[in-house]
Amino acid sequence: QVQLVETGGGPVQAGGSLRLSCAASGRTLSIHTMAWFRQGPGKEGEFVAAISWSGENTYYADSVKGRFIVSRDNAKNTVYLQMNSLKPEDTAVYSCAAATWINSYKNPAEYGFWGQGTQVTVSS
Repeated sequence: QVQLVETGGGPVQAGGSLRLSCAASGRTLSIHTMAWFRQGPGKEGEFVAAISWSGENTYYADSVKGRFIVSRDNAKNTVYLQMNSLKPEDTAVYSCAAATWINSYKNPAEYGFWGQGTQVTVSS
């Protein structure tokens, strides 16, 4: 089993920045890919970004490319999502997820472990 705990959400004004953290514990050696998903009010969940556990490969949704950066710290078993130039439409609950194997990094069904989520609210 893998346990995931997100921190770092909160309110921010448009144009501002936030950094989310996702700390993994348990069988972290089994993790292949970690990702961030979000669900805004009245919206379906969507893929945001993913990173291979080696850190060699990163993937981004078009809506956040150039503004968000996903990274990881091996020593801390932690994945980060640096969010810059935030927009009101980025308001959502952000959840991190871990997969032991992945075919499609955008598919939430392939991630077997999820954190509890953290709220990000961007005001205009």
